[in-house]
Amino acid sequence: GDAAAEERSVLLSNRAACHLKDGACSLCVSDCTSALQLVPFAIKPLLRRAAAYEALERYPLAYVDYKTALQVDCSVQAAHDGVNRMTKALLEKDGVNWRQKLPPIPTVPVSAQTRWSVPSARAPGANTSPATAPEGEPDQTAAGMERARTLKEEGNELVKKGNHKKAVEKYSESLKLNQECATYTNRALCYLTLKQYREAAQDCTEALKLDPKNVKALYRRAQAFKELKDYKSSIADIKSLLKTEPKNTAALKLLQELNRA
Repeated sequence: GDAAAEERSVLLSNRAACHLKDGACSLCVSDCTSALQLVPFAIKPLLRRAAAYEALERYPLAYVDYKTALQVDCSVQAAHDGVNRMTKALLEKDGVNWRQKLPPIPTVPVSAQTRWSVPSARAPGANTSPATAPEGEPDQTAAGMERARTLKEEGNELVKKGNHKKAVEKYSESLKLNQECATYTNRALCYLTLKQYREAAQDCTEALKLDPKNVKALYRRAQAFKELKDYKSSIADIKSLLKTEPKNTAALKLLQELNRA
């Protein structure tokens, strides 16, 4: 029955997560596809298959899965980050007409959106857990993710008021619940303002583990390295950034300063 189908889907999705960690991306894709046949539009198999497609450099298929996941639950940060990465990659690969070469993006029915946006007893946190986390990890519950998002927003408001020290506390609490790229880069900005350059560089490094081409993380780490007088590392980060955004004026200006240093 339906319950058996859901259980099989979860098992396939969890095995896919293991394949993804082991680098067996084709096996991950196969298991996620089987899981989605049993339970269409389940968020975890979508995210895991997208990550596998991305690793296989099958960017159009990864883009479609990330966009489909956002139809299911628009609050999933991993899907937002994935769409941004795939957009940049496809723009570089296919030029301004890249959208015309995409496979069709399925329309997610309202019933699937409702079903997966409310966590059930069988699949706690199914809508928000990262692509590689097994089902029901305590930090990945819907309540935990919502609390993390609230704390981040409180930190953002404190930054606007110039209270960077208090904002660091809010971002730190948020990161205990959800390790999100944007929260790391936001806290790094606070550390830069507070002249805590080593901490800023470390936060940017953590952000880059989640999104290796993140422009803010590269730029802010370059700023931190400059203040630490590690000019070689700073220049390397700026050059990496410019591969993604060749006309980034702030990065070009910082590179000029570094070349004079």
